[in-house]
Amino acid sequence: MKSKKKKMFKKESLSTYDQHMLSLSPKELKEYKKGYQEFLLSELVIAAMQEDELSVRKLAKAAGISPTIVQEIRAGKRKNLSLQSFFKILDALGYSFILEKTDKCKTKAERITLYSTSVPQTLYHS
Repeated sequence: MKSKKKKMFKKESLSTYDQHMLSLSPKELKEYKKGYQEFLLSELVIAAMQEDELSVRKLAKAAGISPTIVQEIRAGKRKNLSLQSFFKILDALGYSFILEKTDKCKTKAERITLYSTSVPQTLYHS
């Protein structure tokens, strides 16, 4: 009887979101994650543009890309963004891209920082 109560309590303690995520099939979960990544990119670009008070046209001009690309990213409609365009946008917004790998067994982390396209550098930290 105790184990049944524990299972019920555990299931009931999950949020609606967690319950929904657990109910998704692997295919549905993959589609959800892809859509979420596109949404996240859109939200990051919108926030950076608002912070710097940049219009779609100003960002596109600064990045050297089409305003259509910027608008599609903002609207979450851009499905295949090239890395080149992504880095141009980051550069125009004044951001760099950091890729970090941590090893749970070791205390050191490796970080690779890719700077803007105008300064072709890659910095490695150990």
